[in-house]
Amino acid sequence: MLTWILRILVILAGPIVGYFQVSSDAQGILIGTTVAVLILFIEVIIERIPLDTLIAGILGAVIGLIAAKVLDYTIYLMENPKLYELMRTYSLLIKISFAYLGLVIAVRKKSELSLLDRDIFARGPTKKVQELKILDTSAIIDGRIADICDTKFLSATLIVPRFVLKELQDIADSSDPIKRARGRRGLEILSRLQECPEVNIKIFDKDYPEVKETDLKLINLAKDIQARILTTDFNLNKVAGIEGVTVLNVNDLSNALKPVVLPGEPMSIFVVKEGKERDQGIGYLDDGTMVVVEEGRRYIGKKIDVLVTSIIQTSAGRMIFTRPV
Repeated sequence: MLTWILRILVILAGPIVGYFQVSSDAQGILIGTTVAVLILFIEVIIERIPLDTLIAGILGAVIGLIAAKVLDYTIYLMENPKLYELMRTYSLLIKISFAYLGLVIAVRKKSELSLLDRDIFARGPTKKVQELKILDTSAIIDGRIADICDTKFLSATLIVPRFVLKELQDIADSSDPIKRARGRRGLEILSRLQECPEVNIKIFDKDYPEVKETDLKLINLAKDIQARILTTDFNLNKVAGIEGVTVLNVNDLSNALKPVVLPGEPMSIFVVKEGKERDQGIGYLDDGTMVVVEEGRRYIGKKIDVLVTSIIQTSAGRMIFTRPV
C-alpha cells in the first residue's frame, strides 16, 4: 500500500516540479511527467532484479569506468598528441564500453564468487587444488553420502546447484506422498551435511536457462568449474562419461565395500520368491545383494546351502548366481 502511495506522489510531483522548475508551460509539465514515468519504470525494473545481481552490476560498471580512466591516464603519460587526441575524441564511447563490459562480466561471474576460497593459486607438485564435487538430486535423496561424510572418508567442498535445490523443493511439495517423502528426506540430508565439519556445502547459483534437463545442466556446470559429479543415477553416470566428466557413483563405492564372494564358495541363503527364468529362486544377502538360485524355485520359503557359480557386477548393483548344494 505504501509503495503505491509513493508512486502516486511521484506521478503528481513530476508535472508540478516541471512546471515550476523547468518552464511554466505545457513543455515543463510534459518534461516533468516524462521524468516521473521514467523513474517508476526504472523502479519496476530494479524491483525484478535480485539484490546480489544489482550490487554486482553496479560494482562491475564502476570498475569498468575506473579501468577506462586508467587507460586515459596511461595514454596521457605516453605524451603522444595524436593518440591522446584520438582518446579524447572517443572518450565517451570508450567509457560506456568499459562500463558495459564490467557490468556484464560481474553479473555473469557473480555466481562463481563463492568459489574464490579455493586454493586457485596453488603452486608446485606438492600443493593440490581442492577438488569440487557436485551433488545431484539422486545422491542427496539416497542419503548414503551423509554417512560417508560422517565417517570422515570424504573431505571436500560439495556444490549444490540452485536448480538441484529447486528440484528437491518441487519434489517435497509434490501431491504424491511417496515423492513428497523423498523430497523431504533430501532436504533433511542437506541439513545434516551442513552440520558435518568435514565438508563444506555451497549453494551455487549458476543456471543454464536454455537447457531443460537437469542432468545436462549438471554436466555443463561440472565442465565450467572443473568439478566431479556425485550421483547414484546410472544413466547420468554413462552420459557424463561420454561427455568426459568424471562421475563418482555412490553405488560403485557401495559395491566395492561389499564382502568378496568367489565362484565355488558355499553360503546359506533364504529363498524368498521365484526368479524371471524357469525354476529360479531369488534371495538376498544382508547388504541387499540379489542372489539368484538356479533350480531353487522349489525351495521358496526355505533356507538352503548353495554354491556360488558366477558374479555379475555393474553400477546398478551386484548379482550372485548360485545353485543348491
